[in-house]
Amino acid sequence: MTTEFSTLTPQNQKPRINITTELRHQNAYTLALNGEYADVAFDEIRAPLNKFCWRRKVFSSPVEIPLDLEIGTGAGTHFAYYCHKNPDRRVIGMELKYKPLIQTIRRALNLGAKNAAVTRFHAFDIEQLFAENELDNIMIHFPDPWVSPRKPKNRTVSALLLNVLYKLQRPGSILEFKTDSLEYFDWSLEEILKTPYKMTFMTKDLHRSEMATQNFETTFEKIFLRQGVKINYLRLEKPTGEFC
Repeated sequence: MTTEFSTLTPQNQKPRINITTELRHQNAYTLALNGEYADVAFDEIRAPLNKFCWRRKVFSSPVEIPLDLEIGTGAGTHFAYYCHKNPDRRVIGMELKYKPLIQTIRRALNLGAKNAAVTRFHAFDIEQLFAENELDNIMIHFPDPWVSPRKPKNRTVSALLLNVLYKLQRPGSILEFKTDSLEYFDWSLEEILKTPYKMTFMTKDLHRSEMATQNFETTFEKIFLRQGVKINYLRLEKPTGEFC
C-alpha cells in the first residue's frame, strides 16, 4: 500500500467544466444558481472562494462543526434526507448538471434544512474547493460506472481521487460508496489497496446485509432494486490520530 498523494489539477487552475456565467443560452436552472439560490448554491467561480472557510463563510459555524460532502447528488433525495436527519452537521452537495443541482438544494430547503449548500464543480478539481482536513464524511452514491465505453480513468472511486479525498478529510471520518455495477465495484476494491484508507465494511448485496436497516434508498437505487439488481456497498475510514 502506498500513502503517496497525487494532485489532480494544479492549484488555481480554471475548472475543467464550462463556466455558468459564460453560457450563451441561460435557462431557469442556470439563472437560479447565481440568482434565487446564490446564498447556498455556488458556481465554478464562486465556490473556490470558500476554500479554508466553508463553515464560517457559508454556514456561520465554528470549525468544530462537522462538514460533510456528497459527490454527485443527482436529484437530491438522499441529500435532502441526510441534511434533515443531521441538523448538527453542515452538508455540501456537488453536482455537474444544472437541473439536478437546483432540485437538490430546493428539496433540502423545502424540508427546512438550514445546514445545506451545493456547488457545481468537477470532482477531479476538488482540491480547488477544500483544504487539507477541512471535510468530514464523504458520500458517493451511484456514480457513472464508465463501463460502456470502458474508461476507468474517469471513475470517481479510484486511487487517484481517493488519495486526494483522504487528505481533505479529518481523522475519524468515513467515506461510503454505493454502486449497482459489480465491475466498477471489484475494480474499486483493487484501487482502495493503493490508498491509506481502512475498510470497515463491504458487501455485494447491501439489502441482505446488516447495513440494510440503516440504508436510505436513492432514486437510482429503487430502480435497480425493481430490476433485481444487487447493490454493492463499502465504507472506508481515515483512522484517528492521522494527520496529513
